[in-house]
Amino acid sequence: MGGYILKRLISAVPVLLGITIIVFLIMSCIPGDPATAILGSYATPENVEKLNRDLGLDKPMVQRYFIWLGNMLTGDFGRSFSLNRPVLDEIVERFSATLILAGTAFVLCSVLGVLAGVVSAARQYGLADKAITFIVLIGISVPSFFLGMMMILLFAVNLRWLPVSGMYAIYGGGDLPDLLNHLIMPALALAAVATGVIARLARSAMLEVLRQDYIRTARA
Repeated sequence: MGGYILKRLISAVPVLLGITIIVFLIMSCIPGDPATAILGSYATPENVEKLNRDLGLDKPMVQRYFIWLGNMLTGDFGRSFSLNRPVLDEIVERFSATLILAGTAFVLCSVLGVLAGVVSAARQYGLADKAITFIVLIGISVPSFFLGMMMILLFAVNLRWLPVSGMYAIYGGGDLPDLLNHLIMPALALAAVATGVIARLARSAMLEVLRQDYIRTARA
């Protein structure tokens, strides 16, 4: 087992390096000049040249990649070109919302998945079982991002029941109903696939238990 894990970790290194190269190339090939965007109305040729030099953007692309990779490995994610703030500060500032969303999605998929699996097994081949199986297959088959966009179009754009932005930070003001109002749609979209998987596993486990001899004896 230890050897297998070690091999998997070693094989992940070139994959991660490949991902960093692709990400860096995409960011480097995006049209526009970061220095000009940062300076705005102050973007004179002299100021642009000075800022490019300060940011290291005047160096060759290969050299910039290795500098960027080295900084990443030491925890220095650089500064945001658009906000002119450390990227790590931006990540930390918004990490609480990510934790809230992930935690809510985890609770939803765990509760709904187990509940759906148990009901489906208890009503095997019945209307409830068929309906749950159909919904579960849709949840597993439809990508989360597509489901999220469809939910935005339906509940936010057309029906105007739910908001699409403006959730307050966990450490800021606001009230719980407002937080839940912002959470329900993305959390459901994020939990859909996991809910389907858990429901199928719970159904299989429940059916296996229901077929045990002691269950049949108790029913008899």
